[in-house]
Amino acid sequence: MDREAARDLALDAAEELFYSRGIQAVGMDDIRGLSGVSLKRLYQLFATKELLVEAYLERRDVSWRRRLARHVEAFEDPGERILAVFDWLGLWFGEPAFRGCAWINSYGELGATSATIAAQARKHKLAFRRYLRELTAAAGLPEPLADQLLLLAEGAMVTAGIFATPAPAAQARAAAVQLLAAAGRARPAVPAE
Repeated sequence: MDREAARDLALDAAEELFYSRGIQAVGMDDIRGLSGVSLKRLYQLFATKELLVEAYLERRDVSWRRRLARHVEAFEDPGERILAVFDWLGLWFGEPAFRGCAWINSYGELGATSATIAAQARKHKLAFRRYLRELTAAAGLPEPLADQLLLLAEGAMVTAGIFATPAPAAQARAAAVQLLAAAGRARPAVPAE
């Protein structure tokens, strides 16, 4: 098996196990067992578990942001694109394997002891904030609105993860509609189901 294939298998296993069980509950032997990659090879690819966690978060970040953008870009109206973020969150929250936000979870587990993991969480959240700022700028809305939308989305992520329900996405969307209406960009409406 070549290096890239082994790396992909290890990251697939890490993503499944770290996201479903938590980082501290999963050892490198668990990754070996699920991936089929020997421990020796795992440590050649990732000298430490922290490096594996960092690679998992980086890869998940790319995938997460790509999925979000693909959904949002299906809408032409700039205001609808903003609301589409919350619609996408509802789809994500409704997935059977949803267990909250990987970066919030990772930060909660290791942020106080791992500068690398804390930096990964901040990097992901800053990228999400930049994306919301791009969407609000395209809609001709003030930049502070993006930060308010970020708080709605982040709160929905935490709440959905804790209560295991997609409902917080619709609740956050309804609040976003009100914010957009106050900014003169949308009419208050019933949130999408």
